[in-house]
Amino acid sequence: MNEQQITDWLLQGDVSIQYQVHRDLLGNDRKDLQKRIAHEGWGKQFLSKRKPNGHWGQRFYQPKWISTHYTLVDLRNLCLSPQNRAVQETIEMILANSKAEDGGILLGHSTSVHSDVCVNGMFLNYATYFQTDEHELHSVVDCILNELIPDGGFNCRTTRSGAIHSSLHSTLSVLEGLIEFQKAGYTYRKKEIQSAKERAEEFVLMHQLFISDRTGEIIRKEFLRLPYPSRWKYDILRALDYFQYSGAPWDERMNPAIHVLLNKRNKNSTWNVQAKHPGKEHFEMEKAGRPSRWNTLRAMRVLKHFKIERPMTTMGEMSYTFKDKAK
Repeated sequence: MNEQQITDWLLQGDVSIQYQVHRDLLGNDRKDLQKRIAHEGWGKQFLSKRKPNGHWGQRFYQPKWISTHYTLVDLRNLCLSPQNRAVQETIEMILANSKAEDGGILLGHSTSVHSDVCVNGMFLNYATYFQTDEHELHSVVDCILNELIPDGGFNCRTTRSGAIHSSLHSTLSVLEGLIEFQKAGYTYRKKEIQSAKERAEEFVLMHQLFISDRTGEIIRKEFLRLPYPSRWKYDILRALDYFQYSGAPWDERMNPAIHVLLNKRNKNSTWNVQAKHPGKEHFEMEKAGRPSRWNTLRAMRVLKHFKIERPMTTMGEMSYTFKDKAK
């Protein structure tokens, strides 16, 4: 398919896909399409699962992936209207009833002193997107910044096992929250947030998005798969999509990830959903192993942002050593 045919195919998808295609690929922010997300397709299906008590699933984080937390992540990624009152009420309820002693968000009913920095990053992302009052998010920001590791990133295991090396999973979730906070124009701890964001971005780039800076080996082969939804888990397309969303300039250290992404392109210029993270779902947006509008849209906006021309043929394979090693 040529570029126009791919765009036409994308525009046959869910209204949330249509909206983002117009906004990100065609340069036309169709608010009329965004308003429809709550009333049809995937957005309507997610919202219909909300219970009278304001939660999805059983409660804030249980069970995966139909809990309140992950449903709100999905709704934010659909680009549901930021003024959706039902979602805003749920976020207000969480802030009122689910704070840990460290100022972050509790995962359950426990009275734990510590929250989870990965979840706090995701929470900051969707709470900011859905226009939560800045003051209400101060303690979450404080908690996140207190978790910054000297190597520049974040790791949710610092409060569990005393981890001293950052995780790409946690670092990317925090970056997504920090950039959303900045895009909203919020000014709380502005300089510290910018510094933390720059350091965390450097941590990701230092690893060329998936390569160990110590051994040159692939950190985890799962990082090269293209699942959707991503949940809390890191992968190269999610990372590249973050960099385009943040408006980052091209960095040569992105080259290996771009190379892998282009090699995963189908002959018809689409990308598949390669895998699904196991767990409960409200419903299935797309099937694994088939062309994916989500992944094709995300890949195309990455290539557009970095001005990478789509090659006529698949690029040659790059040789890496796989080593299933946590980082």
